[in-house]
This record gives sequence, structure tokens and C-alpha cells, in this order.
Amino acid sequence: MHEILHIIEHSIIDWVKLIPFLFITYLLMEYLEHHSQEIAEKILKRSGQFGALIGSALGLIPQCGFSSAAAGFYSARVISLGTLVAVFLSTSDEMLPILISNRVAPSLIFKILFTKFAIALVAGFTIDLILKAIYKKKEINQESKIEEFCEREDCHCHHGIVKPALVHTLKVGGFILLVTLMLNLVIHFIGEENIANIISNKSILASVLSAIVGIIPNCASSVIVTELYASGILSSGAMLSGLLVNSGVALAVLFRTNSPKRNTLKIILILLAISIISGIIVDVTPIGQWLSM
Repeated sequence: MHEILHIIEHSIIDWVKLIPFLFITYLLMEYLEHHSQEIAEKILKRSGQFGALIGSALGLIPQCGFSSAAAGFYSARVISLGTLVAVFLSTSDEMLPILISNRVAPSLIFKILFTKFAIALVAGFTIDLILKAIYKKKEINQESKIEEFCEREDCHCHHGIVKPALVHTLKVGGFILLVTLMLNLVIHFIGEENIANIISNKSILASVLSAIVGIIPNCASSVIVTELYASGILSSGAMLSGLLVNSGVALAVLFRTNSPKRNTLKIILILLAISIISGIIVDVTPIGQWLSM
């Protein structure tokens, strides 16, 4: 019992130290969102045949509403399927603030972002080329109209930057504290070496499970995947599987707005397949070592 209380105390102390970094990061993200999202969405709508490239780059921008807006644009066929997939794959939801608050080296964060960008770019262009070959016509309708989704999806877009940053910090901070407590208890009772052996011997299963967690349209999923990676429990490939497929609440927006629903299900399967395969490839190649903590 004494050891458990010590673990809880240690977890809370680490969490308290993390919160200021998390709040500052979200404050900067809110400022960025208020000054860049409208411009980014206009650029995406006019991206044309370069949609996958632009979508992959814009998806890296840490803001809450962009991937949701991209889901709405695709539902109105303003952007292509390849562009949508590129945005979703490059978006990381809570990854960036959690890595920063855990004081992960900037060079490693850049490597992760670059890898996600490269995968998103290749996947997006490939999908659009395949669709163009199949249908022999553009999927994009530049005259389609789509309403904004940001405020509906709990992004607090029009209430300044301090309050939403604080709310986001408390919300995500709560998930982090819960995940940290659970991780520390699991590590204590199972042992770091045993956990490492389980993960390393079943890299394919780890990538599959990580992707299944990541597909959940909630910030908690990216929090869990990123914390597991930062704790050294998830491999680089498994981490990528979970974060490539994760796009925050954007999938919920896509389900609500896109028609037919079977098209949305196909998109989810495409995202899962790309994410899992990418994660496995990373783990069995030198890229995994390149992205290791």
C-alpha cells in the first residue's frame, strides 16, 4: 500500500510540473488558430491537383478545427479524397503539446512530424491518382459550399484565447493524469522489462491495437498513444500507427456530414490500413531507430 501511495504521489508531482508547459503550448496554439485557420481553409479549397501536398502540410499546423473543416469540405466535395486522407494522416490532435510538455527533444518532434508529412503526402497523391485512373474525371467541385464546423465541435473558437487554452489544458491534463497513474501502476506490477518484451515481440499487434485506439474520435486517444510512446512502452512504429489514424473529432464530423455512410466506412478502413502498414514498416526498418526516444 505504501508503494502505491508513493506512485500516486510521484505521478501527481510530475503532472503538476507538466501543466504550465501544457497551458503555454495551448495558449500559443489558440493564438495560431485564431490567426491562421481561415487562411489555411481558403488555401485548401483552392489547392486543386496539389491538394495532397497542401493538405499534408496544413494538417501539421497544431489547431483543433482544421481537420474537422476538411471533413466538411470533402462532404461537399470541395476537396478530393486524397486531400482529405492527407489532412487526416498529418493531423496529430494532442500529440504536439504532450510531446512538448514532456520535454521531448525538438529534433525528435521534427522527425515525427516529417515522417507523418511524408506518409500523408504519398498516400494522398496515390489515392487521387488511383481515383483519377478509375473514374477519369476530377472528384473536386470548386463551387461547392460548406459551413464552418469548428464551434460545433468544442473548439471554443470565438471566446478569446486564454479561456479555451485553460479549458483545453484542464481537459487534456485530466486525461494525462489518469493515463500516467495507470501507466505507473502497470509498470510497477508488471515491470518495464516484461512490458518491453511484450511490445518488441509483438510489434504487429502493437501497431494494430494502437491504430484501433487512435481511430477513436476523441482527444483521449491521442493522449494515450503519445503518453505510451513518451513512457517508452510503445515503439516508434506503433506510436505512428495510432497517431496517423487520429484526427481528433474530424471523423465524427465526417460521419455526420458525409454521404453515403458506406463511403465514410471505406475511408476509415483506408486510414486504418495505411496507419497499420506504415507503423509496421517503420518498426522493421531503420526509421524506427531514427524515431526512437
